Amino acid sequence: MKIAPIIHAIQAKQQQDADIRYRLIHTGQHYDQNMSASFFEQLGIPNPDINLGAGGGTQAEQTAAIMIGYENVLRQERSDLCMVVGDVTSTMACSIVARKMLVDVAHVEAGIRSGDWTMPEEINRIVTDSLTNYFFTTSEFANRNLRNNGVDEERIFFVGNTMIDSLLRNIERFRKPEIWDRAGLEPGSYVVMTLHRPANVDEEDKLKELLEAIIINSKGIPLVFPVHPRTAKIMMNMGIYAPNLHMIEPLGYLEFNYLVKHSKAVITDSGGITEETTVMHVPCMTLRDNTERPETISIGTNELIGTDPKAIAPAMGKLFSGNWKKGDIPEMWDGKTAERIVDILVSRLLP
Repeated sequence: MKIAPIIHAIQAKQQQDADIRYRLIHTGQHYDQNMSASFFEQLGIPNPDINLGAGGGTQAEQTAAIMIGYENVLRQERSDLCMVVGDVTSTMACSIVARKMLVDVAHVEAGIRSGDWTMPEEINRIVTDSLTNYFFTTSEFANRNLRNNGVDEERIFFVGNTMIDSLLRNIERFRKPEIWDRAGLEPGSYVVMTLHRPANVDEEDKLKELLEAIIINSKGIPLVFPVHPRTAKIMMNMGIYAPNLHMIEPLGYLEFNYLVKHSKAVITDSGGITEETTVMHVPCMTLRDNTERPETISIGTNELIGTDPKAIAPAMGKLFSGNWKKGDIPEMWDGKTAERIVDILVSRLLP
């Protein structure tokens, strides 16, 4: 979702005879069919030029596999710039390799921080930004974090959010998933759930308490729960059942966001989803104690309610009473972020 708009913007520049070439490297980190391959098809991304096949294993094993694979790529053909996005293991691993091989790094979605060092993503962000040459940021919060870390202003480019580029480019293409008709869903009459963070799903009793609290306070409206592979493993023997709980396989981008767009609310522990709900003006409850995207709270429709199951009841009460905030859209989340990034690449960084 973050890479697709950048590729489309590069292709548009190439048609204007700009001297810019790219290769797309898939590390293989996300290897579930619905969480990887279908996204290439749905978002119109060309097949990767290289796939490192580094899926599976522990975080250390995966990091090592990505680093070995990417080092071999750069040995065979060194690039002028390595662009990484987000805060996944691939982002950190490729940044380390690139800098050691004297290739500059540009980080898209740089500078975001949760302050929670128990999250692998926070480690990835900090390591990546300590190595990055050029920082493309989504918000003034991110800019401030980088300045506080001593990053020179001329290396910070406040461009907006490529996730929102993808959202706005595809919003008219969203399509009903099979669960829509099967569960008799109607706009504004159901809640979408996603849970995958270790703090919520690693302990069976904690996950069960959260789900039971959501079910009890849902007033019987449908709860649509695309189950992340990580969560599915833990839920296999849990025995959670409710007539209004619909646990389904992970969905493609177009199907999932169709559900989000038409939902009454979203309950999640994902960071990216809070950005999408903000732009679509959908109420969002985040089951975390911190967030790296504070603009979705201060400006958008998101509320941080924590991981205590007791927090579910008052949040759901606020939703059903119609008192949830309407929210606004953060600056530069306008669908033109990738254009700004590629303009900077062509005019300032690559020459």
